This record gives sequence, structure tokens and C-alpha cells, in this order.
Amino acid sequence: MSKKKPLILNIEQCVDHIVHEFGDDVRIGMPLGLGKPVPLINALYRRAKQNPALKLTVFTALSLEKPRWNNELERRFLQPFVERVWGQVPDIDFLADLRAGELPPNVRIHELFFKAGTYRGVDSMQQDHICTNYTHVVRDCDANGNVIFAHMIAKSSGNGKRCYSASCNADTALQTLQMFGQAQERGEKRLRIGMVNEHLPFMYGDAELAPEMYDIIVECPEAQHPLFSTPRLPVADGDHMIGLYVSTLIKDGGTLQIGIGALGDAIAYALDLRHNHNEVYAELLTTSGIAARNGALIDAVGGKTPFAQGVYGSTEMLVDAFVQLHKAGVVKRAVYHHAGLQTLINQGRLDAEGEIPRNLLDMLVDGGLIPLYLTQQDFDALQHHGVFDDEVRYTNGHLVRDDARLSALLVETSHRRQLAAICLGKRLKNGVVLTGGFFIGPRDFYDTLCGMSEEQRRRFEMTGVDVANQLYGDEALRALQRKDARFCNTGMKATLLGHIVSDGMEDGSIVSGVGGQYNFVAMAHALPDARLIMMIKSTRHEGSQTLSNIVFNYGHVTIPRHLRDIVITEYGIADIRGRSDQELIKAMLNVADSRFQDELLEQAKQHRKVPADYQIPDEYRNNTPQHLAGVLQGFKAQGMFAPFPFGSEFTREEMLLAHAMKVLKAKSGKSSEQEVAAAMKSLPPVPPDNVLPLLQRMGLKVADSREEIQLQKTVLLSLRLAGMI
Repeated sequence: MSKKKPLILNIEQCVDHIVHEFGDDVRIGMPLGLGKPVPLINALYRRAKQNPALKLTVFTALSLEKPRWNNELERRFLQPFVERVWGQVPDIDFLADLRAGELPPNVRIHELFFKAGTYRGVDSMQQDHICTNYTHVVRDCDANGNVIFAHMIAKSSGNGKRCYSASCNADTALQTLQMFGQAQERGEKRLRIGMVNEHLPFMYGDAELAPEMYDIIVECPEAQHPLFSTPRLPVADGDHMIGLYVSTLIKDGGTLQIGIGALGDAIAYALDLRHNHNEVYAELLTTSGIAARNGALIDAVGGKTPFAQGVYGSTEMLVDAFVQLHKAGVVKRAVYHHAGLQTLINQGRLDAEGEIPRNLLDMLVDGGLIPLYLTQQDFDALQHHGVFDDEVRYTNGHLVRDDARLSALLVETSHRRQLAAICLGKRLKNGVVLTGGFFIGPRDFYDTLCGMSEEQRRRFEMTGVDVANQLYGDEALRALQRKDARFCNTGMKATLLGHIVSDGMEDGSIVSGVGGQYNFVAMAHALPDARLIMMIKSTRHEGSQTLSNIVFNYGHVTIPRHLRDIVITEYGIADIRGRSDQELIKAMLNVADSRFQDELLEQAKQHRKVPADYQIPDEYRNNTPQHLAGVLQGFKAQGMFAPFPFGSEFTREEMLLAHAMKVLKAKSGKSSEQEVAAAMKSLPPVPPDNVLPLLQRMGLKVADSREEIQLQKTVLLSLRLAGMI
């Protein structure tokens, strides 16, 4: 590849360069989520709006938007929060025009993955969505003519040497930069752009990049903006129960993959309980009946004891939950990028945390784990991990330290012992406790990463999605590192026959996109000791209606049933790998909400998939929200299972208001008309003192106009329905 130094430009100069090089057909790709160079794409979009002859095509995913409000009440609640959390974070300009139906005809946006539900009613986004697997994104964007890639990067000038980091989005960036460099060597026109943002933490691993990987570096004041954050979502009782079930299936010394959101936080919280409050955890498993119902599966697949070895995070997304688990002492199992060393560690013959044994070379040679003659590459790999001391050099087939010069031929035992005495290091080094492809999270998550020492941050390596999401390329090593893996994924619906619906509806509308889910499904079946855990909330609410997410069948499938494994709802664990149809249907009925079990069972009988006389066992007929609340009630009274176990961006008043307005929305249908009317009639003539801070937060403590009086009544009604008045 070219070693030419990149141009250092500001944003407008970069846009000038793009238009000069590519004329009136600009096709640019950006990463998903956080890593978009927003000031740059906004400037390019402005050019396209000013010049209708300039065709702009954007390939990206998960475009981040600040919360929007639809009415005055929502504005009063959201606007102060939005200004506090995202005040200096730039908006993506084309999204505002897209929402308003004003996207120019010369601009086309291809989103490969949506924030869930964001674009269900947006025709252009539904029509221009490209359905692709995460590991195929670079290939498919290339097939659609993507010739420019731009992303936000971090910069380091340590030791006087400038280098960059793909940081939050190594996922598709590394593969794209390499592919573009190869295309340039073939004489094809490509452009690689990095926009430096000093707020971005410098991450290590494959994410470290030399300046020569770029054609342009954008470095200017306009690019130095705070990072877009995603405040933590409240963890409901059902979420906590799902997390609790999942926590029992994680094996000490194993591997963990989880995603963003309330369920990820619920898993982290339950694992923290298991590790740091094990007596309470054991009591919870007993009183909830989890231990009795799932004891055999827990013993075979997971565990109930604290984590002596800890777990290794192998995930496409580094989420805040992993940082919380690292702080809790759960994510601590280090892996090493050397198959020989990792083999000995897995066998229990090499202590990754202890001193290097003097017979390590014997173990490696006798096990066929290193060649009998070490090349420079072999030596470098072993020295990188501390096997050879840093003062040892490899010169012309010899290991040299001070005056000692020993052959790299390891045939003789006596020679290996001589090498060990002179050249061996003291401890292994450069192990990693987590491998991820991209990250995004709350503000304190970024603060934690930035506040880590370089040594700590190096333990959280960032790499490409082709490494993080699959075994291909280095199957032996990745299988060793990802031992006893538990790949935890979320779905929207599950059928009684084991199909999983995660990304779209049966009418063809896309809710999110497949992303990398299939990758983890495939790895769970490829690795002999791995399991796939699909988390499904048993019900959902549409207006005042409650509907089952466990259905007999559905007109869209993301993960087909021949790849079924474990399904968890808030009501239990369905271990359905390899089960016959009637067995898996019975297992799925056991974890369905009891309000829908009879109807589901009747459908199964109508289609002759279970015996006509089958009845759901009594112990699974109490799957109700009320029962779950009862299970957790005593523990919540002790301060456990809080809605925000790891803190929140919301103030106490905002949490109460958000809950109250959620209750009001849920009761806005016909079925609750009488309850709402009765609550409205019973409102006190003067707001009680305990709600005055809430009204103050909404700017409604004093209502002067007719509109404000009505808004104040609406807030009071929501508080009444939520039991706060």
C-alpha cells in the first residue's frame, strides 16, 4: 500500500477535495452509530442541497438522533433533558429534512440498520434499506459503488509518533480502509478520510492505525464536539427476571456476548449479584423457583457460584454493561493471541496470572504448539506475550541477550532449559479481557474509557467485525479464546416451533435490521461448548392492548428454527436445541405469558403438533406480571432491582414524571376510559406539596393561561393514575 502522507485539511477544504475528485456523483460510506464524522457529512450535504446537479449517496447505519417531541407536554419534559445531555452534540442535518419529507431528490440515504422502530413509516428509508449481514456490509456497499469512506477517529502523539485509532468503530472501518488501499494500488479511485475528535478515547488492538492508512485527515475546531451518548434505559421487573435467568447460564471461565439496552444492564446486574452478593443470589434462585425448575441445565451449562476465573467479553459491541462487569470483577478472564499459549491456559497447565514456569518451552514444543525452529515471526509473537524477556533479540536464527547467543533450534531439551534460564520472561503480558468491534453508551461510559490508563485500555481491544463476529480467518485461536461462549441476543417474537423474529414485520417493513445476530447464532452452533441465548419479552403493549410475543407462527423470520437453542422470557428458560416439535412447543408454552397460553396450546392442537390431551403443567400456569412483582418485592424493598442499577442521566423528578406519563399513555385507550374519567374527577383543587417539584420541572407550578391550566391537569392526572397523588 501507498506510504504517502495524508493531507491535513479542514472541513470545507475536504468537501472541496471530494467534489473536485468525484464530480457530480459522490458515494460516501460512514460507520454505524457513534463514528460518523457529522460536521463533515453536514457540510457535504449542504453542498448537495445548494447544487441539485450533485448526486449524493450515503451508505451508513444506526444514525443517531436526539429525542423529538410531538406536543407541548412532551416538549416541556424533553427539551431541558435534551439540552442538558446533548446540548453541544451536532445533529445530522439530513435526518431533519428526511423527517420533514424535505430530503432533496439528488440525495439518497441507504441505512443498513435502523434504531429499532425509527423508520417504520418512512417510505424512502424502507425502500432504500439494504438488508445485509454485518460481516457483509463492506462487500455490499462496495457492490453499490461506495468509493469514499469517512469516520471519526482519535489521535495519539505518544513517543513523538503520530498514530490514529478507529476507536468507537473499528468494526467496518478496518476492512474498508484496507480494501480501499488495495483498490488504489490497482489504479482505482478511492478516498479514505479520518476526522479527528479529541473527545474520543484512543482504543488499541487492531484499531490502531498508521497515518498512511488515510488520504485525508480532517483536523479543525469544528470537529471537536462532545460525543453522542445514549442514556441508560429503565430496567423493568420483566427485564430483571430475564437477566437473572441468563446469569445462571454463564459459565465461570467462559465467554460472554451481550448487547445494549435494558436487557444488557439486567444481565450485568444479575451477574454482579451472583459474584459479589452470592448469598442473596442463592436465596433469590430458591425463592423464585429458578433453582428447582432449571437446576440440571444450570449445572450443565452455567453456574450459581462467584466467578473465580471470570469471563472474557467477545462481542460486536462494547457496551457499558461490560465496563460495569469489569468493575465488579466478573469480566477478568484474559485471553492471548497465541494458540499455543491459549491451549496451555485452557488445559490448566499455564496460569495466565502467575509466573511463567521454567519448563514452558518444553510444554510448547512437546505439545506441538510451536515449531522446533523459531522464526523471527514466531519469536516476536512469543515476546509480545512476555514469554521472552524484552531485552532478548532475535538475530540470524539466534536469541541474543547480552553476551549470550543461543540457537533458535529447540530440538534438545537441555538447550531449551538453557534458553529458559537466560531468555524467559517473568509473566505473560498483553492479554485482553474483551474484544469488540464498536461502542456507544452513556456519558459516564465515555468518561470511564477516557479515564483509564493506557495499560487498562489495552485490555479492551477493538477490532474489525470480520474478527469480532466470526471464527473464519483464525478458527483455531478464536475457538480456544471463545470457550464456553454464551451469545446473548434479543428478538422481538418467537414462534412455538422455534423461529426467531428480530428485525422486521410480516408486511415487509423493517424495524431494525439483521445486523450481526446471525454471526453469533452461527458461532453458537459451530463451537462445541457454546450456547445461543435468545431473549424475548413475552408480551408487548400496543396502546391499551397487551399482545403475546410468543406466537404459533409468523410471516417473517430472522433466525430459522433449525438454528434454535435457548429461549428466555421473564417467565423462564426454554432449552429447545435438538428437541422434537412437540417437546419444543411444550417448552415454549412454559415460558409464555399465562394470559395467552390456552390460545397458543389450542393452535398447537389444531395443527396436531401436540397430543390432543396435553395440558400445561400447573407450575407454569402462573406466568403473570403480578407473580413476578411478588417474587421481586421483598428484594426490591432492600434496595435491589432498581430501574437504573448503574445510575441514570435523569433526575429523580424526571424519572417520576416519565413513569407517570407512561402510565397515562397506557391508559389512553377505550378500555380505561372509566378509570381515567374517575381519576380526573378526583383530582384535588390545589396541587399537593409532594408534586410541586414535579410541576416545577415541567414549568407548570404556576399555570397562567388556559393552555397551561390544561397541561397542569394532564400532568396531575398522570400522577394520579400512577398512584403519586
